[in-house]
Amino acid sequence: MPSFKRLRLFEPSVGIVKRVDFLSFEGEGCDVFDGDWVWDETYPLYESRDCSFLDEGFRCTENGRPDLFYTKWRWQPKHCNLPRFDGKVMLEMLRNKRLVFVGDSIGRNQWESLLCMLASAVANKDSIYEVNGNPITKHKGFLIFKFKDYNCTVEYYRSPFLVVQSRPPAGSPQNIKTTLKLDRMDWNSFRGCYFQVGEKIETEMTIEHAYQRSLETVMQWLRNEVNMSKTKVYFRTFAPVHFRGGDWRTGGSCHLETLPELGTTLVPSETWELLEIVKDVLSPHSNTSHGIKFDILNITQMTAPRKDGHASLYYLGPKESPAPIHRQDCSHWCLPGVPDAWNELLYALFLKQSTNHTFNSSSTL
Repeated sequence: MPSFKRLRLFEPSVGIVKRVDFLSFEGEGCDVFDGDWVWDETYPLYESRDCSFLDEGFRCTENGRPDLFYTKWRWQPKHCNLPRFDGKVMLEMLRNKRLVFVGDSIGRNQWESLLCMLASAVANKDSIYEVNGNPITKHKGFLIFKFKDYNCTVEYYRSPFLVVQSRPPAGSPQNIKTTLKLDRMDWNSFRGCYFQVGEKIETEMTIEHAYQRSLETVMQWLRNEVNMSKTKVYFRTFAPVHFRGGDWRTGGSCHLETLPELGTTLVPSETWELLEIVKDVLSPHSNTSHGIKFDILNITQMTAPRKDGHASLYYLGPKESPAPIHRQDCSHWCLPGVPDAWNELLYALFLKQSTNHTFNSSSTL
């Protein structure tokens, strides 16, 4: 294996970078999302074979992926040092609390990553269980894992769009099979799918405008329905995909990627347009003057170079992988891998808020 111990991505090649401790007073203004991926031989934080809380589709090594380079990269902010993840410390912070992930399958990717990171600190794995007895593999509704010794739960609720997907109103054109109700939140919960506001179907609405309306609905729901004195909310921005030469339906690939991007990113330009919409809608709400307070887990830009971290051909399980070359998964992530870094940032924010005495009885991501 080649040595990458001194390799950093995007750091200046000259000059001395002085970093402070993120948890210190000097680290108060540090932007932890502005940084570099650095090679670290002490990673990964866990092994997939040692974690029973992973879907087969995320177990790339067990599914035959031959390289391990993608597991060795650590996120390093430019101006401060993050605390090393400690599962016992985080479980203590979660004692008697709920941590809830709401979102799509990438959110589930992150949720399963955190389950493994926390479980690695628990000696008695039988003390961690799904409260309804549901299996983790291929379960599509919601899952609640309890860490008995800490009386806390780490939960996942599937809501791919956050807003409601449903049937169109009566009298709609026959080609409209489903709609996304941009003004209604989905908590419980293509072709022919259109956008809907109230009872009106918006056949000409752009994806960008619909995305903005959806985010505004989320903000309104938080303001009207969530007791922010008891709940801490984190909004994770979206993770880029890295299909080369097409998408998942048209032969897009990423299976030859074994290192992060060193030059021009493979991320499509519309990714940055959508990120600007996120910033425009959410930034005004990330202060107390609007009555709601939450943190933005801005992982989009830091994740953009990680074209090497996807499941690619290795998502069908140990018996059926690798997948056909034209059916690659360049959106979901191998575990251990990139989502672990998102959770390390979440852990750092938890610690920061814990020291500032602002950590509440439940948290939603």
